[in-house]
Amino acid sequence: MNRPVLSFQNVTFHYPSGGSLKGHPVLEDIHFQVADGEFVSIIGPSGSGKSTIFRLITGLEQQTNGEIYVNGKKMSNRLGQVGYMPQQDLLMPWRTVMENALLPLEIKGINKEEAIEKVRKLLGEFGLEGVEDTFPGHLSGGMKQRVSFLRSVLSGSNILLLDEPFSALDAITRLNMQEWLLGQWEKWKKTILFITHDVEEALFLSDRIFILEPTPNASIREVNVPLDRPRNVHDLSSPEVVKMKSDLIDMLRLKVRT
Repeated sequence: MNRPVLSFQNVTFHYPSGGSLKGHPVLEDIHFQVADGEFVSIIGPSGSGKSTIFRLITGLEQQTNGEIYVNGKKMSNRLGQVGYMPQQDLLMPWRTVMENALLPLEIKGINKEEAIEKVRKLLGEFGLEGVEDTFPGHLSGGMKQRVSFLRSVLSGSNILLLDEPFSALDAITRLNMQEWLLGQWEKWKKTILFITHDVEEALFLSDRIFILEPTPNASIREVNVPLDRPRNVHDLSSPEVVKMKSDLIDMLRLKVRT
């Protein structure tokens, strides 16, 4: 395994004592590592803490106990250290594709002409050439997600967090975007953490899958995906993967019932 670029060491998170969920442990004594260039998906029942993990990584929340390491450094201030692509594209409707893509470079204070040139060189690779002056309201769902992913890449981080980015897309567009994402991941050599409720999506995309079990006794179970790379959607029909999908679904259903 390559060097770890993200580590949770015995991390616990509770809501602030003054909140409506006083004392409720969302995460308790969580430990995991993600290696450089790895693609890891996180699955689990609603309320198990998947999005909380992302909020901790980005620095939007701070752990109650434990340590979080980003690129080998223990950091309490993690804001801006990772790229983040939310479930909703969050594109600014009054800004064009180009202007939306420029946002992380603007925040960094990069010269506007230099920033425009940097974005322009990437438009073709992201399937956005020719629509750079288009406003988000005139884009398809898949195109909006391409812009959002481009914006995440332009953050400059080697770690990208993708929070159910394809959940709102129709089945065919979703599959096309999954295949496109794998191509981009292989090209850019980023480390990706990917939240999904779709077990098949997790199997298709990932090297490993973290199954997050809700409290009490919160824990993360890991499974290795038995697929070589490069891969295609037909690989999901192999008996080993079909069985793993069935086992994961049964596991998640059990957690929901209990």
